[in-house]
Amino acid sequence: MRRQDSTAVRLLLFILALLPSVSCLGQTFEGNEVSRDVREMMDRGLSFLVRTQSDSGDWNDGGEPGAGTTALGLLSLLSSGEDPNFGKYHIAVGKAVRNILATQDSESGYMGSSMYHHGFALLALAEAYGSVDENQLWQGASQADRTGIGQALELGVRCAITSQKNNTRGGWRYSPGAKDADTSVSGAVLMGLLAARNAGIEVPDEAINRVIDYFIGMTSDDGAVAYAGGLDGFGESISRSAITCLVFSISRRKDLPQYQATEKYVRNHLSQRSGWMEYARYYQAQALFQADTAAWGEWNQGLIRTLQRQQNDDGSFRGDLGTANSTSLSLLALAVNYRLLPIYER
Repeated sequence: MRRQDSTAVRLLLFILALLPSVSCLGQTFEGNEVSRDVREMMDRGLSFLVRTQSDSGDWNDGGEPGAGTTALGLLSLLSSGEDPNFGKYHIAVGKAVRNILATQDSESGYMGSSMYHHGFALLALAEAYGSVDENQLWQGASQADRTGIGQALELGVRCAITSQKNNTRGGWRYSPGAKDADTSVSGAVLMGLLAARNAGIEVPDEAINRVIDYFIGMTSDDGAVAYAGGLDGFGESISRSAITCLVFSISRRKDLPQYQATEKYVRNHLSQRSGWMEYARYYQAQALFQADTAAWGEWNQGLIRTLQRQQNDDGSFRGDLGTANSTSLSLLALAVNYRLLPIYER
């Protein structure tokens, strides 16, 4: 009996050692300690998103509603570390996933009102794919009303590739039929494609290489990145340089001189103001984390202090992109601390 008791105690201690640790300073995720300040901001922000989500699963409290806005909210919920099927946000997760799927055109695969929305919707569905239990997602719905996430991703990828084939620049702009492109929309769609590929959806190398060539052509020697057209009209470039640095990283093209240039630009312009600060921080956080975790860690401490000052009593963040988008983008900049979304992995 004593031997059995001793074995049981050792087994219990082994199991406890595998569980995530919690301390007075922070909670550990994937070997990374997340500070209490970050967890409290995330909890308050996510509670705001849950309270303001519509019954149909979207957010419409300022800014431009649609699949992209819903996708950013969904990404925020998925980044929290809560179980998407049984955790405290699982109802909101299910509503958001079903809403995005409902926006998709069953023939073209197009989601939302622009390729911007489409790109973020691809990204969110790719991050949900494999983690969201689809039997639970469609519980009580008839078979005819169900849409598989994988099926939607494949159709959405096909839509993006068809749009790119008709584009003379090799990227995307707001309309799927556009002949020109810009680095902001192209970044959103490319991140969606890269996430879909990471999730196991077939994405042709040719499509990735073509848009990477577009970003190469839009990058100057000093790492500033143009918005549209050719190498002119740079102006403030922190958002675009961060987007470009990130897509080079995620597509594993750090060998490019343009990657080195954009990485240097991002490092040297971390305090540069942007007309869309929440949007800029969203990409800055990811680009810097992919480039240098030590540099990201130092910048991240400043980000935490800034967002602590800016978060409202109700948990939201206000900005020119609307409350829902500004809140989601701010939370996603913080979510790099958790490192749970597959697209955030190094």
